[in-house]
Amino acid sequence: MNAGFALNRGSRYNYGVKGDPIMEIVMFDKTNEQYMKEAAALLFECFPHSYPMDETEQEMKKLTEPDRIAIYAQDNGHLVGYIGAIPQYGITGWELHPLMVTEKYRAKGVGTKLIQALEKECAKRGGITIYLGTDDEFGKTTLSATDLYENTYEKIESIHNIKRHPYEFYKKNGYKIVGVIPDANGIGKPDIYMAKRIID
Repeated sequence: MNAGFALNRGSRYNYGVKGDPIMEIVMFDKTNEQYMKEAAALLFECFPHSYPMDETEQEMKKLTEPDRIAIYAQDNGHLVGYIGAIPQYGITGWELHPLMVTEKYRAKGVGTKLIQALEKECAKRGGITIYLGTDDEFGKTTLSATDLYENTYEKIESIHNIKRHPYEFYKKNGYKIVGVIPDANGIGKPDIYMAKRIID
């Protein structure tokens, strides 16, 4: 974890792209109507198959309920990334949901910084483990289009990324595949479960 974050103050970091822009990672303020609308639009941009545009603002209200953690990245006065967590198993296990970065800012370290900030905040609240489900609905890994009730662990062990599935991004940030839910999204369309211990 990056101990340099002071989320209550909206600490800044330089993510090192051309021009060296400065970005803020801060706790989300749901009273800010601009950022609520931008977060809702980002939810649709990242998950159009899951959240129709006319439902995104209502979903953002759920994602920013008081018991949840909500953190965002902003640049030049606009929201460009968002990450949230839901308390599960009391306060020791937190579900990461969702992680969103607008297309222009992807592959520039924004998602990693958001994860680091989330891990720090979860740990402050008593969290030990963060877990997430990352669906493979579109044949992006070798875990799709196969019967995961057969040779389950061998197939997980030999997973390959076919079409830039995000599980490799989470793996680079220290998350491990801990299981799958076969056919969660339809036959041959699993949910891949990943987790990370966030305390020493």
